[in-house]
Amino acid sequence: MTELFTGAPQPSYRLIPSRFPPIGLFDTVATAADAQAVMELAGWTNDRLSADRLHRLPQDQWVYGRPNSSVIMAAFLHGAPEGMRFNGPELGAWYASTDIQTAAAEVGHHLRREAIARNVPTMKRTYRAYSATLMGKDYCDIKGLQAERPDLYRRDSYAASQLFGEQLRSDGKVGILFDSLRRRGGTSIAAFVPPAITNVMQTDHFEISVEARARAINVRRLRS
Repeated sequence: MTELFTGAPQPSYRLIPSRFPPIGLFDTVATAADAQAVMELAGWTNDRLSADRLHRLPQDQWVYGRPNSSVIMAAFLHGAPEGMRFNGPELGAWYASTDIQTAAAEVGHHLRREAIARNVPTMKRTYRAYSATLMGKDYCDIKGLQAERPDLYRRDSYAASQLFGEQLRSDGKVGILFDSLRRRGGTSIAAFVPPAITNVMQTDHFEISVEARARAINVRRLRS
């Protein structure tokens, strides 16, 4: 397969559970040394996993001194311990979608999986949305390639897709554009380079509810 690289659609959207409140610790610091001090003061590096991830993230990719820097850094330092589709456990990534409906479908899917794992019939959670501009022209575009690259779209294993994504990260590529498996026609994005995530702004709040044994995802925009 000849890989195609392109820019990311603009803007993109990411939903984060509201139980993780926005704390702008990195938004006003001016130097990498200040950022390191803030991380230690805030206890970000008390968690061994977060500390290991910080050391794997090149210092020139640390984001600080601009609005919502902490939101960006958290995606890389506080990701899932087992990794996600295109990143392994060593370092997180910024996952987003090209529209809020796809972003809601993605988090709703994982909320349902949590309900099943906890053996509860329903789950409900509030999320805050962020819009962002993703810079760079070397996002690997694998949209429409589910038949050609089923290994990258497997629903039961991230083994091949994590290797694929981490190789792209190692090669200095900025991210991946891929088909959403949770909403037909939706596009999702995995961004690997924190400074390429720009103009991050908090937008709406949503309540998302699911049933463990049903496919429907109920989304309600909350009043400000």
